[in-house]
Amino acid sequence: MSVIEQPKGIDFGRPMRAVRWFGDAVSHRLDVRTISVCLVLLAIALAVALVTLASGEYQVPLPDVVKALLGQAEGRIHMVVVEWRLPRTALALILGAALGMGGAIFQSLTRNPLGSPDIIGFDAGAYTGALVVIILLQGGYYAIAGGALAGGLCTALLVYVLAYSRGVQGFRLIIVGIGVSAMLTSLNTWMLLRAKLEVAMAAAIWGAGTLNGLGLDRLGPAALILAVLIPLALLMSRPMAQLELGDDAARALGVNAERTRLALLVLGVALTATVTATAGPIGFVALAAPQLARRLTGSAGVSMLPAAAMGALLLAAADYLAQRAFAPTQIPVGIVTVSLGGVYFVWLLLREARRQ
Repeated sequence: MSVIEQPKGIDFGRPMRAVRWFGDAVSHRLDVRTISVCLVLLAIALAVALVTLASGEYQVPLPDVVKALLGQAEGRIHMVVVEWRLPRTALALILGAALGMGGAIFQSLTRNPLGSPDIIGFDAGAYTGALVVIILLQGGYYAIAGGALAGGLCTALLVYVLAYSRGVQGFRLIIVGIGVSAMLTSLNTWMLLRAKLEVAMAAAIWGAGTLNGLGLDRLGPAALILAVLIPLALLMSRPMAQLELGDDAARALGVNAERTRLALLVLGVALTATVTATAGPIGFVALAAPQLARRLTGSAGVSMLPAAAMGALLLAAADYLAQRAFAPTQIPVGIVTVSLGGVYFVWLLLREARRQ
């Protein structure tokens, strides 16, 4: 791999570097500011993760946390840090990245900062699919994961069909999604009311979005699925940016607009459903992460990598607050994200109203 500076005399408006692999066979231009912001966000997210690993009823000094992660700590510290706390913290990072990327996909498709999966109904659809498995079929984790994915995809298909009229417009997709979300939320409430008490209580707690009690049995499957989905999302980042230029411009660049839009829709739903299947519906991270990252990078549109880094930081910080705000009681992380995200949502609505 080689890195060369931006050629003199060519002004892209931002500092750029060209990265080339295998000679000149593969090349890509990197935005220096975007990469710098991503590195800073990831560094802060990792710092929050280390503090989370050190915190709890059994306090562990940060140097011992690092030793435990390197496999050099004594048995008790290794058990507390690696076996008990690390799976939850790792889930916060990777699920936050998945939510950030899912939000970036839907905000790009709708060309609207309100176009996140929790606003336009895909979270509610994934929750519906999971509730059907939990309440009616009494399935295990993998069945719940399959139900959440099926529910999210069916909801996405329904919204796509209802919003389609000579193509899909972002505003129409949002309006239809909000309506479908309201109906599914009512259906979810009805199912909870009809379920047995103990099943309904467990489903309701999970429905708040929680990382409490999650271990290696949840980390392994989620990491394997996201190890496939996240690289696919990064590969789709360039066609996604080309779609933002408009369908005609995208076709001129060789992009099949509707096929690419449908592929992005399925990919965004899969990212969101994976999170819902693992930890329940966690709101507002997908809404806030892409826009916060966009403001830091100063880019014209939302981008996958900064949104993923911001999502990881937001969910890791929210999980730390969920564990420590009312210690020793741990609250669902979804309560924290909804509480903080509600303030952001009101600010975003006021800002959009002033713009229009």
